[in-house]
Amino acid sequence: MASLLLEPSPHSTTKPLFFSSKFHYNVSKFYAFPSKSNVFLTLSSTPNTITHYSPSPIQEPDPIMELGLDPTRDRRRIVRVAWEKLVRWSRSWRSKSNTDVLQRTNKVVVLGGGSFGTAMAAHVANRKDQLEVVMLIRDPQVCSSINERHRNCNYFPDHLLPENVIATTDAKSALRDADYCLHAVPVQFSAAFLDGVADYVDPGLPFISLSKGLELNTLRTMAQIIPQALRNPRQPFVALSGPSFALELMNKLPTAMVVASKDKKLANAVQQLLASNHLRISTSSDVTGVEIAGALKNVLAIAAGIVEGMNLGNNSMAALVSQGCSEIRWLATKMGAKATTITGLSGTGDIMLTCFVNLSRNRTVGVRLGSGEKLEDILNSMNQVAEGVSTAGAVIALAQKYNVKMPVLTAVARIIDNELTPKKAVYELMSLPQVEEV
Repeated sequence: MASLLLEPSPHSTTKPLFFSSKFHYNVSKFYAFPSKSNVFLTLSSTPNTITHYSPSPIQEPDPIMELGLDPTRDRRRIVRVAWEKLVRWSRSWRSKSNTDVLQRTNKVVVLGGGSFGTAMAAHVANRKDQLEVVMLIRDPQVCSSINERHRNCNYFPDHLLPENVIATTDAKSALRDADYCLHAVPVQFSAAFLDGVADYVDPGLPFISLSKGLELNTLRTMAQIIPQALRNPRQPFVALSGPSFALELMNKLPTAMVVASKDKKLANAVQQLLASNHLRISTSSDVTGVEIAGALKNVLAIAAGIVEGMNLGNNSMAALVSQGCSEIRWLATKMGAKATTITGLSGTGDIMLTCFVNLSRNRTVGVRLGSGEKLEDILNSMNQVAEGVSTAGAVIALAQKYNVKMPVLTAVARIIDNELTPKKAVYELMSLPQVEEV
């Protein structure tokens, strides 16, 4: 708002009005200056009289109404124009995009025959009919099922795989002349697996890691495990992460993921290889942030499942996941990650999916723990690996290394170690000191 400053006529020889009430002035100028309140002055024809009255709100004119336009129609036009600009920008960008990577790629190898490895094999194979996609699998039965019936009998018996997806148990033939390698072996088994095939891996073969977690005893991420196991510190590496359940990928439902690499050109190449009309791929240079978020979200999903299994309600769920997100950010940034990565696809995006959706293996483990089942019985009944179970202890060791307090994730590790019951964990967490949010 503004207040008025009154100034006497330049022809007047009298003193200012505010110093005397004996003289009459001609008010020739006023100046507006900021004021927190509205003060309205009325100039009277009576000499030396100024009337002050109480504030009243000023109605700012609506520019649309001033022009005589229909507000609803005009605002719709603004939205339509904004959308058309976005579409034109998208078309222009696509017309300039480089598709040479897909055209030059002849063979992609997928290590592992689990659900996500199978889904990504099918996705890549659908990118180009002439592309050879080879899955390296240990189980001869699954191998035969893929080659003879084009189905993964263990994970997707009802989904037909593209004809250019084949499977083998022979590492040498699978890796020969491969342009890219998708690594989908669970983290805890990756080092031993890679050590067994290292002799057949080309030193320049880019590895795209689909595995999320931390190695239990060494606290290593996949960015450390792969080059060390292959005995090649310069092995090209990319981490792929984001909200991506294998079943929905197989059904070609739209989603978005991120590829992270310290090599920007490599990240862009993998982006071109994987991006399709139902899978958006963003790039990042923050490998640490993408991997730590991907590993810790599995542990947080167990905590979310426990809340669900104990029927603690929606408020508890939201509060717990929010706290868990903060803990992930604290550790990741201490390790050199960007805070923006934790709020992106590989962080918040993947966390929301894993914590709130029943398809999550880690959440399922938590639900059953919260319902009173024993961890051993839960794991024995599952045919897939819940990485959060083995990652939990490693996460806490990593937090201690970087001196970061992680109450929620530490409680999960204690429950998994059978040193704390879910009910007792809730009591202890709710009894923590009331502190400032950071």
